[in-house]
Amino acid sequence: MLNSTHSKRIIVIGGGITGLSAAFRLSELSKHEKGLLDVTLIEARDQLGGVIHTIKQDGFLIDSGPDNFVTAKPWAIALARRLGIESELISTNEANRSAMVVRNGKMMPIPEGFLLMAPTKFLPIITTPLFSLPGKLRMGMELFIPARKQNDDESLASFVIRRFGREALDRVVQPLISGIYTAKPHNLSLRATMPRFLDLETTYRSVIRGMRAEGKKRKTSGSGARYSMFVTFRNGLNTLIQALEDRLSHVHFRLGERVAQVEKAATDNGAPSWKVTMEGAASIKADGVIIAGPSKHAATLLKTLDSDLSRQLSAVGYASSAVVHLAYKRSQIAHPLNAFGCVVPITERRNIIAASFSSVKYQGRAPAGYVLLRAFMGGALQPGIVQQDDEELTKIARRDLDALLGITTAPKFAIVSRWPDSMAQYDVGHLERVAMMRQRLNRHKGLELAGNGFEGVGIPDCVRAGERAAEDLLSELITQRGDVVSPS
Repeated sequence: MLNSTHSKRIIVIGGGITGLSAAFRLSELSKHEKGLLDVTLIEARDQLGGVIHTIKQDGFLIDSGPDNFVTAKPWAIALARRLGIESELISTNEANRSAMVVRNGKMMPIPEGFLLMAPTKFLPIITTPLFSLPGKLRMGMELFIPARKQNDDESLASFVIRRFGREALDRVVQPLISGIYTAKPHNLSLRATMPRFLDLETTYRSVIRGMRAEGKKRKTSGSGARYSMFVTFRNGLNTLIQALEDRLSHVHFRLGERVAQVEKAATDNGAPSWKVTMEGAASIKADGVIIAGPSKHAATLLKTLDSDLSRQLSAVGYASSAVVHLAYKRSQIAHPLNAFGCVVPITERRNIIAASFSSVKYQGRAPAGYVLLRAFMGGALQPGIVQQDDEELTKIARRDLDALLGITTAPKFAIVSRWPDSMAQYDVGHLERVAMMRQRLNRHKGLELAGNGFEGVGIPDCVRAGERAAEDLLSELITQRGDVVSPS
């Protein structure tokens, strides 16, 4: 419990999942019902949730940004449990729990046991037409390639080529990774994005050998997963946002307002004090500030406070993306849709980078007899395409999906969602740069940064980032004033 006679004002800048998670964690830790924290959350848009937004139209349920999150990272599920909405989580449908990849204009199943960057089963690799014989032999050689001795960061592309060969990268790994990070594999930091594979190489001297060994351990332990690899909420991801908003009725929400600058304010007692200046020159004073959002936004707000920190934050690149949602009658689509979706290698020279069969993947996404599809475009490999207008993006998406799925008629409707500068790019050396930022940030007590520009881009990562920022900030403020926090 927090023991203090002082009321502390904290400002959270950003009303996406990171900022909301920070505000909720502050509430949990401070026992706000005793009036010990005064929290204000400022969001430039007129609604909360950031890239998480659920649309309901004509019986379809559409998540216009992310539509699920991974279960391997526990923080989002843990938050759902504390909010009392864990029972609303649903797993992917048991049937067709697989993905496809486009090869020479046709969709082919990704071999069973191929996990992001490495095969774990030999027979599916041997029998698949996806790879050439030399490509298959090159992947098999991974068992005998010694581990890399250097400890410096390496690009994801370099790692895959070194261990499995270029064919593995071009035909499967690149489209799978681009579907997650919308990034260029030759720039992407392995250590910042897929450290598990680096650990497997170091520990087992072979990624394949390591993945097979860990798989056997899980089977031996008898521990079964409660959820599938991905989950969502029965009524869309906005369930999480709404639950957070409902539990934060004591927070002062200022929507549709933009912050122009964050700087230190003078105090008589030497305790941290901050001034948050809004566009229009009005300002708010606070004991602590959490900037929760893109690092480039934080860079702008902190330019006057610390130009070096601002430059470091500006160095994190961002990519833009667009999602086209298309509704069809099932009879309009010739393809059996016997997978959750497909990824498209850049070598195929198509305009979409991936497609998700939403109503196949999760129940309740389309009325009976209908199908909901999502086509993804943009990212670092196709930065210019998102500049097209909605009509043109819909035409582009339909052209690719028509060819791949055998569609010859127009959809019932199409909705275009744009997410400009939303995906942080974790280039080689990213973690070292983040460490330098954190070191610089330590000079400014009472200020915390959180968002997808630092240690993770997914929903669970952002939940964890917001909660950690709240914990660190409250710890700083309490230590500064000599108060005591006990675990709750």
